Amino acid sequence: MIPEIISQTAKIKGIDIVGTGDFTHPLWLNELKNKLVETENGLYQLKENQDRNSPRFIVSGEISNIYSRAGQTRRVHNLIILPSLQSAEKISHRLSLEGNLLSDGRPMLGLDSEELLKIVLEIEPKAMFIPAHIWTPWYSVFGSMSGFNSLEEAFGQNTKYLAALETGLSSDPAMNWRLSALDPFSLVSNSDAHSPEHLGREVNVLEVAFDYDELFNVIKNKDKNRFLYTIEFYPEEGKYHYDGHRLCGVCFSPAETKKHQGLCPVCGRPLTIGVLSRVEALADRNSGEIPANAIPFKKLVPLKEILAEVLETKPASKKVSELYHKLIDYFGSEFKVLLEAQSNDLERIGGERLAEALSRVREGKLTIRPGYDGEYGQIKIFNGESNSQNQGVLF
Repeated sequence: MIPEIISQTAKIKGIDIVGTGDFTHPLWLNELKNKLVETENGLYQLKENQDRNSPRFIVSGEISNIYSRAGQTRRVHNLIILPSLQSAEKISHRLSLEGNLLSDGRPMLGLDSEELLKIVLEIEPKAMFIPAHIWTPWYSVFGSMSGFNSLEEAFGQNTKYLAALETGLSSDPAMNWRLSALDPFSLVSNSDAHSPEHLGREVNVLEVAFDYDELFNVIKNKDKNRFLYTIEFYPEEGKYHYDGHRLCGVCFSPAETKKHQGLCPVCGRPLTIGVLSRVEALADRNSGEIPANAIPFKKLVPLKEILAEVLETKPASKKVSELYHKLIDYFGSEFKVLLEAQSNDLERIGGERLAEALSRVREGKLTIRPGYDGEYGQIKIFNGESNSQNQGVLF
């Protein structure tokens, strides 16, 4: 995860604008200043690669706020997106008074989230302040273990200054639509990538120029004409979709959790309550209701996961890598393969089984074992159907 590899991977994926991440870390901020140049208003490219097709960087970072409020320890992650590296430097200097920014790329500060919001907007009024992965149990504004029951509890009168809300990997927009208090806000979907491979597992699709102010206005104002849709990880694949205990091997739906009164039948301790149960607890709408101003979404499976099942091997295998790059070379990017590639072209390049796999993913015809308590869920496209009849076609 260095600027050169992030840029290279974003281009392969088909991402036009990618976050820098970790702007608060002094060494990383210095690297960004040395390697990036502003090519449009608030957007940057590598100094060594400024052609129009190269991905742009937008200045971003994540803060882990751990503090006490109303007699309870709160743990909330907040995402900050900025219009310039100069703003990042000013905000980092101010936050260095609150804790050690050298300790981690995502610093832990004993600072109330509402106070962080005030500090950021006082220094940079055009900052986008976005509560991150808002439903995850341990570190989010609605987290079952350390969060709040409303945005106003967390941010008070400053709630109106939030730019958007991030759904996180374990929830999708439809789950968030069940809480009417979220209707005024754009729901953004980001990849939360800790490695290049995970870039683009969730993205936002917008019709905007390469201009920070335009991007800010579309997101903050929830402009449905230009915020077209989001692309989502299947939320069941997220690490905290269902409830359970990983060490005990217990994975429960919300109904099963209620049946066991929230306790693990193996060890007797309280279960880690996941996103789906938390949504159920706070929802004031029925499942399936769509708000009038909702922004649409699509659910996809990362291409290498699809190829691994087609080839009956691991996503990191040489076979998967060879077919992956063959597809990228032909179609142009991973998202063009996932969203636009025609079945006859897929079949010609990768075989009938690949074309069938993409068809099933696009139609949502999948078998899914939900994730829980830090354990990723598993998605199966063929669910045991043999690949033997197509092995000779693939290469």
